[in-house]
Amino acid sequence: MKQLSTLQNYIMLLGAVLMVVGAGCCAFLFMPRVFCFVYAAGAVLFTAMQLLQRYEGRNVTLRRLRRILILADVFFLLAAVSLIDTQYFFLSTLMSRVDYIAYVYNKWVMLLLCAAILEMYATHRIGSEVAKEEKSK
Repeated sequence: MKQLSTLQNYIMLLGAVLMVVGAGCCAFLFMPRVFCFVYAAGAVLFTAMQLLQRYEGRNVTLRRLRRILILADVFFLLAAVSLIDTQYFFLSTLMSRVDYIAYVYNKWVMLLLCAAILEMYATHRIGSEVAKEEKSK
């Protein structure tokens, strides 16, 4: 895996902290109309830095895990859109009220949960695969 520079690591860490603060404040209803944008900014920073980490080797397992990380990043960004929509209802004009409540409203929590599970799985597996690859060399 390509290592990030120190500045990129700090940007990724800042994005992760903003995501935690934004999601936590929105979940506990502390100024959610402001903190939904804090989460979105954190998701963009975190995702951008994670997309800069590339794997250019031939290990199929690491390539698959890298794709899982990209899927988790997409879920983080979709959670940001859904979180902003939960506060401002901009998607409610596209469908009936019943469909909106059933399919869109407050679904950011599920997207965030799926993204977090995928992120944790792939991160731990990448660590073990890289260690195994280093050991075999």
